[in-house]
Amino acid sequence: MQEESKGDSPPTGRRLLVLGLTAIGVVYGDIGTSPIYAIRESFHASYGLEATPANVLGVLSLIFWSLILVISIKYLVLVLRADNNGEGGIIALTALVSPPNQKFRGRKWVLVLIGLFGAALLYGDSMITPAISVLSAIEGLQVATPVFQPYVIPITILILIGLFAVQSHGTAGVGAVFGPITLVWFLTLAILGGFQVFQHPDVLAAINPGYGFDFFLRNRWAGFLVLGSVFLVVTGGEALYADIGHFGLRPIRLTWFCVVLPSLLLNYFGQGALIISHPEAVHHPFYNLVPEWGLYPLVILATVATIIASQAVISGAFSLTQQAVQLGYLPRLKVLHTSAKRMGQIYLPVVNWILAISCIGLVIGFRTSSDLASAYGVAVTTDMVFTTVLFAVVAHSKWAWSKWIVALMGIGLLTVDLSFWGANLPKIPSGGWFPLVIAGIMFLVMTTWKRGRRILSDRLSEKIISHEEFVEIIQEMNPERVSGTAIFMDSHPEGTPHALLHNLEHNKILHERVFFLTLITREVPRVPKQDRYEVQALGENTYRILAYYGFAEDPDVPKLLKHCEVEGEGFDIENTTFFLGRETMLATKEPGMAIWREKLFARMSRNAQRAASYFNIPSERVVEIGTQIEL
Repeated sequence: MQEESKGDSPPTGRRLLVLGLTAIGVVYGDIGTSPIYAIRESFHASYGLEATPANVLGVLSLIFWSLILVISIKYLVLVLRADNNGEGGIIALTALVSPPNQKFRGRKWVLVLIGLFGAALLYGDSMITPAISVLSAIEGLQVATPVFQPYVIPITILILIGLFAVQSHGTAGVGAVFGPITLVWFLTLAILGGFQVFQHPDVLAAINPGYGFDFFLRNRWAGFLVLGSVFLVVTGGEALYADIGHFGLRPIRLTWFCVVLPSLLLNYFGQGALIISHPEAVHHPFYNLVPEWGLYPLVILATVATIIASQAVISGAFSLTQQAVQLGYLPRLKVLHTSAKRMGQIYLPVVNWILAISCIGLVIGFRTSSDLASAYGVAVTTDMVFTTVLFAVVAHSKWAWSKWIVALMGIGLLTVDLSFWGANLPKIPSGGWFPLVIAGIMFLVMTTWKRGRRILSDRLSEKIISHEEFVEIIQEMNPERVSGTAIFMDSHPEGTPHALLHNLEHNKILHERVFFLTLITREVPRVPKQDRYEVQALGENTYRILAYYGFAEDPDVPKLLKHCEVEGEGFDIENTTFFLGRETMLATKEPGMAIWREKLFARMSRNAQRAASYFNIPSERVVEIGTQIEL
């Protein structure tokens, strides 16, 4: 458990302010755009609630305590402490519970599956967030005049196309302006809401939780279902956790309590005050906060804010996918680095365009942000439940918190999480099924890939020979040694690579220097340079290099070898040949996986990025040796 990422001293002064300003643009974009639609959806016609003062105060009370309990206490005070060497997010939390290189059984395997499904749910969220955020902003044009109604969807689609089209150029440049623009957004929220609160200060009475309890007692089942829309005010909580590594705890907490939380509360209470004084404004309370002359500027600012919020979610999907690949839950995918200076600025073309097509399809299929809201919430609430469960396990097993403290904390947090989850379940038939289907597909893909790689490893292990046996074979064969260096990529930290055995069997030669290179992903985000590799001498001028990487790092073999020396001698890439095994998987009825999953695994293997490209090895220095493996 660390109080700041990577063991750095807590930022202070100007550095703290700069990090805080940047964090506003990256961390709080999603939660900052919820005022556009959250209260409007809480009074959706499907609930049958009238916009009476009592109901408005009840909803405001629920919103206030949701932000306090879920964001301020659960995430800011508790969950953000569970950083994995400075990195957060459900993948990092899962790695804390059970290191990914272990074989899982029993309870630990269940926890890993929970973490995997939680990660899969985030893909559905990554598709819905840009769609509902941008669409809700553009719908403000309809408030100004009905003339824009036919153009809302086309404008939204054009903005989404532009958003995803610029991803390949990276966000390092525009990221510098995210913070200031989002700060202007939050100040605008505070001013608009504060003006109404100043005129109707009685609305602040909703801070009393009694109004929330009274709301449930009067409206009963309908009041409970409203929690499904109230939940919209805390979407984005997972982003707080996922972005620890970029900013650290102090800037995130500072900006929340000093800027974001006060601005959100002022705006929500301002919308409530407006509805109490003008009940007809309930259909678009956010845009009705401004006079007619300010509507178009507010729509423009809201659109920019939603684009920034969408950018953060898209970047999060890229990072999540990279971590899943590194931990062996997804096949190798093409990863492009869009910044030579800033770590974490990556672009994954396949993920980007899947998200783009999905977002556009959601806008066309649901057509309004109100309908999209029905698809929003099921995935996020489920993910929050999983985060609570995993956090409780970490608190007890890693930090040795008392069972009673963990139990009380877990019961309290799960009571809130499960209430939101239960209120969102009725949304499944009207759209909540979408993120669950996406999560189910991704969960199937990740577990199939992980299981398939383990079966493949077991099949290869059946034919493996030890280092000692290999040295004996060399001594007996006495093959001709040719000049140069040969590096055989091998996924097994012990034994002899199959590619080497095939090469020796068919060509009867060995290079002057032979290395077995194994890349190992550790359960930490990044590995210090001094711990990057270790070398083992095997005899007969052959060596094994074990190279260690974190799950947030990209393995770069040429860069590794540039800093690697063996017995005082380095590596000349131009005089080095890389031998890579290329396995062709054949689905069989042998014990392992169902035949259809074996076929799925084989197809994913064929479509995975080539190892040479993924590890940045020059293609002209690569020799691939194929092997057929029956699963």
